[in-house]
Amino acid sequence: MSSGLHIRAAHYPGRAPIDAYGNGGFRFADMSHRGSILCLPSGIHGWTATSGQGLTDADLEKVIAEAAEIDILLVGTGVELLPLPRPLRERLRELKVAVEPMSTGSAVRTYNVLLAEDRAVAAALVAVE
Repeated sequence: MSSGLHIRAAHYPGRAPIDAYGNGGFRFADMSHRGSILCLPSGIHGWTATSGQGLTDADLEKVIAEAAEIDILLVGTGVELLPLPRPLRERLRELKVAVEPMSTGSAVRTYNVLLAEDRAVAAALVAVE
């Protein structure tokens, strides 16, 4: 017998292209997620970031943990391109992960192309309205 409702962290255990974005979320693998997401080798995870401004190592903890399996990280910073803080760029460079900030729309399109090419790509995507 169940002891009540169990809420788990949002997670899709696989790699999948992003079918749509906007209205505060994303659609992929016949599912939808409200909020930002991390697309990693381990799967697609819900992400608490609401802005691409001022991201830190802590915001990309899951990315850093999987860095050995990632060659390029696309960071969708929202509606417009925002630069990543120097300490974060340097940390990713130390881990040999190339990082490319861009608008979320551009990041989604680029992610889908690189994923289709079976590249070692990851994406941190801030949801847009």
